[in-house]
Amino acid sequence: MSSEPPPDAAATSSAGDLAADLSSATISKKQLKKDARKAEKAEKASQRQQQQQPQADADDPFAANYGDVPVEEIQSKTISGRVWTEVSGLDEAAAGRSVLIRGAAQVIRPVSKKMAFVVLRESMSTVQCVLVASADAGVSTQMVRFATSLSKESIVDVEGVVSLPKEPLKATTQQVEIQVRKIYCINRAIPTLPINLEDASRSEAEIEKAEQAGEKLVRVGQDTRLNYRAIDLRTPANQAIFRIQCQVENKFREYFLSKNFVGIHSPKLIAGSSEGGAAVFKLQYNGQPACLAQSPQLYKQMAICGGFERVFEVGPVFRAENSNTHRHLCEFVGLDAEMEIKEHYFEVCDIIDGLFVAIFKHLNENCKKELETINRQYPFEPLTYLEKTLKLTYEEGIQMLKEAGTEIEPMGDLNTEAEKKLGRLVKEKYGTEFFILYRYPLAVRPFYTMPCYDNPAYSNSFDVFIRGEEIISGAQRIHLPELLTKRATECGIDASTISSYIESFSYGAPPHGGFGVGLERVVMLFCALNNIRKTSLFPRDPQRLVP
Repeated sequence: MSSEPPPDAAATSSAGDLAADLSSATISKKQLKKDARKAEKAEKASQRQQQQQPQADADDPFAANYGDVPVEEIQSKTISGRVWTEVSGLDEAAAGRSVLIRGAAQVIRPVSKKMAFVVLRESMSTVQCVLVASADAGVSTQMVRFATSLSKESIVDVEGVVSLPKEPLKATTQQVEIQVRKIYCINRAIPTLPINLEDASRSEAEIEKAEQAGEKLVRVGQDTRLNYRAIDLRTPANQAIFRIQCQVENKFREYFLSKNFVGIHSPKLIAGSSEGGAAVFKLQYNGQPACLAQSPQLYKQMAICGGFERVFEVGPVFRAENSNTHRHLCEFVGLDAEMEIKEHYFEVCDIIDGLFVAIFKHLNENCKKELETINRQYPFEPLTYLEKTLKLTYEEGIQMLKEAGTEIEPMGDLNTEAEKKLGRLVKEKYGTEFFILYRYPLAVRPFYTMPCYDNPAYSNSFDVFIRGEEIISGAQRIHLPELLTKRATECGIDASTISSYIESFSYGAPPHGGFGVGLERVVMLFCALNNIRKTSLFPRDPQRLVP
């Protein structure tokens, strides 16, 4: 999702695609009522369970080895000096060692009165814990019963000895077991969760295969997932998605700092009821009309005028667009950059080339576990890209579409369908799914875009695509106040509403350019996910404001 203000905020999906997207994005009132009833029942069941749950038996000689931890013990009462081991660090080298771990009870499986298995999960790692009633081990049948009374997703501390299983474990990430000596419940989850983590973790292929065999599995819909996002985020795929997202953001910062860019933070509260003619969220600020920033565009340019040769920003971007599509959000994380240009706006394109090739390489080389985890639930082919990013003119792109039977208005913009088709054509011809399309018609670009020197009908601008979808919009900016005022007026913008922005260029401003990209969209397209809501922690779209 570009953080460049689009000249036209309307969604470009076809009627059929829009209907499907609306269906997936809209929160059903009926579903909300149904979810509320389920939550109420679960709460009542939780209260009953708390009244009935087995506590440590006073007659049990091993009663001190298990039970629910009193609230006062987890209110930062003391520092014990105990050392916890991370589940991800449990391997064959730890065999025979006593460890203390904490995790969520993902699976609880009683075998008999004297034996049970509990699978604990910490982040993306799981380990099987084995309880066998034995006086030598300090484990009683009451302790086994206590463990099997735990509700799924309860937070549990386990002390035990690491052992090697006789056969490889298929259901856990760690290939060792914990022979439990002590088990304590830190916090019990309600007995009936609104969504089952096992259901939420299945791939569509698994569900379809079961249906073909006559078995009916639960398919957790997008709205239900988002309504109970705190549970949905626990799935392995979601854990991996947001770790990938963190890596993309970190590499963005790291790359720009290595290129002598300065990180800035622009204001998100803007004077006036519009910002460059774009769709904004309006509000009142001490009796004055104001709006939420739909781009740091004007301020990063003003920072260039302030003497910072190169700047970047990572921050929230707000768009009041009624775009109910698979790739639009009303709030997203913008990754923006602006820099002085010495001769040509391709200097900006070269920065983008180096940035994204570095990001792609880093993810492929250092995030294999996360990518494999995502692939298990949401299968995708690795992104293909060139070491030196392909650049095509807008006219060349139009010609490729024309030769393939798709007519596009020569001075118009590409719609979603045309972008996807061009992406397929470029991949077939050049072997890449990542490319730059430059020299767009001036009429489809923002007012502050610099016209081409040889034909003012075109502009010194570009878009960048991944898998046939636009992720970046950028350009050389107009740094001449007279031309900037003229272009604003031609685009129907009252220049007086952006006077402080225009004035900043009258104090002497270097030629400059930049771009904006949406973090969520980059992750969505790199992992070939079908909806941007999968890469937004708590999505905000035209239909959703909670949780």
